[in-house]
Amino acid sequence: MRTHHQARAAGLALLLSASLALPASADTGSPLGKWRTFDPDTGAPKTVVEITETEGTLTGTIVELLDDGETTCSQCDGDRKNQPLLGMPVLWGLTKKGDEWSGGTILRPANGKTANASLELTDGGSKLEVTGSKGIMSRSQTWERVE
Repeated sequence: MRTHHQARAAGLALLLSASLALPASADTGSPLGKWRTFDPDTGAPKTVVEITETEGTLTGTIVELLDDGETTCSQCDGDRKNQPLLGMPVLWGLTKKGDEWSGGTILRPANGKTANASLELTDGGSKLEVTGSKGIMSRSQTWERVE
């Protein structure tokens, strides 16, 4: 028969071993890493965006195209007009405020429009709630972490 202390020690050992089994690259408390995005109209996988941090500011860059759609930003204006989507930043300028990252910009290559952006981790860090807003209008999308 186990004592209370033995059961507690066994539970802590199990918890510790489970946490060590997580991949080192999956920092569940950070949005850094690769994320699968989805077409907001069809729900089909669209791209993989890699989020990096430089001096406390996040940038998200398309590192993989997952569909046979557009390969250039034909709807974009200015410098981005007709530029390749692969390697294009689609999130920039986000800084940490409490439990979310905000104050940045998101680009939707499908229509070339930008909006204010905020990010919040959900589901223990396996999902990222990405919100773009202009004025009183906002639209959210869930991205999934790529292992």
